[in-house]
Amino acid sequence: MTEPGQQAEVATRLAEVRERVAAAARSCGRDPAAVTLIAVSKFQPDSSVEAALAVGQRAFGENYVQEAQTRWPLLRQRWPGVELHMIGRLQSNKAAEAVAVFDVIQTLDRPKLARELAKEMARQGRHPRLLVQVNTGEEPQKSGITPAELGNFVTLCRNELGLEPAGLMAIPPGDDDVALHAALLAKLAAAQGLSELSIGMSGDYEVAIRFGATHVRVGTAIFGARARPEA
Repeated sequence: MTEPGQQAEVATRLAEVRERVAAAARSCGRDPAAVTLIAVSKFQPDSSVEAALAVGQRAFGENYVQEAQTRWPLLRQRWPGVELHMIGRLQSNKAAEAVAVFDVIQTLDRPKLARELAKEMARQGRHPRLLVQVNTGEEPQKSGITPAELGNFVTLCRNELGLEPAGLMAIPPGDDDVALHAALLAKLAAAQGLSELSIGMSGDYEVAIRFGATHVRVGTAIFGARARPEA
């Protein structure tokens, strides 16, 4: 159950983020409707998520398949029209569950996962949109296709597996200027004929929008600090 005070706080934060998204889009001559605000609900209590749903938020991002499986079936019955995005690293052995629960999978990052997703999409007859995660900072510890490998990977998806990615996603290095990575992502997407760009989080989404982001992933600015689950 959502407490009135909690609902009001989430509603206020969400309204502010929405206005800033719109202002960032207008500042560079873009239609605010062309930018999708994804509320990152990872580790957030259902009450906070329901507070966002109650004021019209419908695009949400989850990092873990199990958390999404637990949270969203009942919420979707109560709140139609939800678009659920997988924004965390996806294990290949969770491909079946991910295809079943998510509408968009933003973290397609390796051939093995692409093959598993293609198999499950054919088996289930369900086709979530796919974004290829690009490691724009080429960080060895981070998931994602390198910019140099992207063309071959997209060709594999299209020609061998029958997958048509909708766009690209990136998580830039924390200390870098997101503008550089958003610009690179836009250039890479254009070269592959892709239109969706998911980049930008709570601290930098306005800059990302000015450099072409079509999807921004915002958690803390909407919900406040995450309460991590107990070990």
